[in-house]
Amino acid sequence: MTLDLSLLPDGGMPWITASGPHADIVLSSRVRLARNVAGFPFSPRAGDSDRLRVLQQVRDAASHSALLAQSVLVRVDEMTANERRLLHERHLVSRELAELDAATARLGAAVLVGDEAALMVNEEDHLRLQVFRSGFDISGAWERAARLERELGERLPLAFHHEFGFLTSCPTNVGTGLRASVLVHLPGLVLTQEIGKVLTGLQQMGLTYRGLYGEGSEVVGNFFQISNQTTLGRTEDELCDHLSRVVAHVISRESEARRVLTRDAGYIIEDKLWRAYGTLRYARSLGADEAMNLLSGVRLAVGMFLLGGLSVYTLNKLLVFSQTAHLSLAEGRPLTEIEANLARARYVRGVLAAEAGGA
Repeated sequence: MTLDLSLLPDGGMPWITASGPHADIVLSSRVRLARNVAGFPFSPRAGDSDRLRVLQQVRDAASHSALLAQSVLVRVDEMTANERRLLHERHLVSRELAELDAATARLGAAVLVGDEAALMVNEEDHLRLQVFRSGFDISGAWERAARLERELGERLPLAFHHEFGFLTSCPTNVGTGLRASVLVHLPGLVLTQEIGKVLTGLQQMGLTYRGLYGEGSEVVGNFFQISNQTTLGRTEDELCDHLSRVVAHVISRESEARRVLTRDAGYIIEDKLWRAYGTLRYARSLGADEAMNLLSGVRLAVGMFLLGGLSVYTLNKLLVFSQTAHLSLAEGRPLTEIEANLARARYVRGVLAAEAGGA
C-alpha cells in the first residue's frame, strides 16, 4: 500500500510544532494508557480472528469519538517494512507493533492517528492510547487521554478487576495502565558531567529513562525519555503529578548547567556548537548517530542564544525527517547505508540553507 501521511496534520506529529512550555528543552509530553477489550484473549494468546474482531470493535467505537473524529486508520499489517519503520520514526507506533525486523506485521495490527492522539490496536495490549503534547505539558496530555478513554469506554467493555484495576498483558502495566513520559534534551547536564547524578536521582524516585525511541533504544544526541516505572498503587493524577514535579526540577538543573557553561567555558562551547552547525551545513555524508549528535549541538546553540535565525520547529523536523525510512520514502526506493548517509547530508544542507535564506 502507499502511505500518505500528508492526510494528517503535521504528519501525525502534533508535538513537532515546538509550541509548548519549555520547548527548547522538552520536545514532547506523552501519556499512554494500556487497555484490553473484555471477552477476547489478550494479545499474546489471541489468534488472527480475535485480532480482526478487536480491530473492528475498536473502529466502531472510535467512529463515535470526538477526539478521533478526523483520525486516519492505518493498517500496519498491510504495510512494507520501510513504511512500518517510518511510522516508528514518527513515534506513532511502538517497535513491537511495527515489528521492524519481520517481513510482515501480525494480522490486525493497526493505528488510528488523529490530531492529538494515536491509538495502537493489537500491540502488546489490545489498545494503547497515546496523547502527545508539544513541550512540557503532562497535565494537558493526561486530560486528553482520560477524555479519549471515557469516549471509547462507553462503547467498549474494558477488562477491569475491582482489586487490581485495569488488566494488561504484562504485569508491570496492571493497575492504571498509565505510562507518562517526557522527551527531554539535556546537553548542559552531559557537558557539565552532572547527568549521572540526575539519572541516579530519577531511579531513586521511581522513574526511569530511555533513549529517543523508548524501551530498547540507546541514548543518542543527549535526548532522554523520562517516564514512571510503576503503574499500580497510585492514581493516574498522582503518577502524572509526580513525574511533572521531578521533570520540572530536571529542567531547572539543565537551565542552570547552561548558565554555568556560558559563564565558565563560553568561547569553548561557542566554538564547539558553531563547528556542529558548520558540519551540518556543508557535510556531504552524515551517519544517523552523527547527525543526531550534531543536531543536539545546534539545538543547544539555539537554546543558549548563540545561534539565531533557526527555529526549534525546524530542528524537530530535521530530527525526524532525516532518518532512514523517511529518506527512503523521499527517494522512492530502499537505500543502502552509504546512500542514506549521502541523502541525509543533502537533506539537512537543503533545510538549513533554506532557513538561512539560501546563504
